[in-house]
Amino acid sequence: MRAAVIDLERVRVPAPFPRYNQACYMIRVLFVCLGNICRSPLAEGVFRKLVADRGLSDRIEVDSAGTGGWHAGEPPDRRMRATAESRGVSLDGIRARQVKAVALDEFDYVFAMDRENLRDLKAMAARANDQALPGRLDDDSNLLWARDNSPLLFRTFDPVKDDPDVPDPYYGGSDGFTRVFEIVDRTSRAILDHICREEGLSPRDAASNQEGGGRAPA
Repeated sequence: MRAAVIDLERVRVPAPFPRYNQACYMIRVLFVCLGNICRSPLAEGVFRKLVADRGLSDRIEVDSAGTGGWHAGEPPDRRMRATAESRGVSLDGIRARQVKAVALDEFDYVFAMDRENLRDLKAMAARANDQALPGRLDDDSNLLWARDNSPLLFRTFDPVKDDPDVPDPYYGGSDGFTRVFEIVDRTSRAILDHICREEGLSPRDAASNQEGGGRAPA
């Protein structure tokens, strides 16, 4: 079982460096929402299935967490699990955990499910590195420095531009969970396309990895 808290405060953000030329490099992707029981575990499950379907499980590792710790150790919301399972996506084995601080060199891509989550992640990253990168936040809690694995807003990649946030379905009915699945599914596909382009993972790579079983390293 996963640890209840991701504690990455001890890791400093290094200077930018060239990367990813090695075929064995594991690309790490993190999805973050508030409690890690609805939106981000769904994104983890959907994205992991998409990665497996393309035969890239030995190249891309998927994870999720929450900015809050109220549900640490709990499985995803039963309504979210049911919605996902009805569409062929399993959330088995996922347990909620809290991000204490995000070290940007631990994950290659970090996606916040809404703008509040994004502000929290950026503030956490700034506090964890206040000695190395002073004065990084502006009045809107935006980082004043740029790095290619800084936290990103999930729906930046959504082909449907109607809202910047993935809505939290927790207090709503079943329709809300269905809508969240539709948002997460189409946006995850676009994100995976983006990562494949950025990392040079071609359809041929995917086919080759699928033939090899797509097994992730232990």
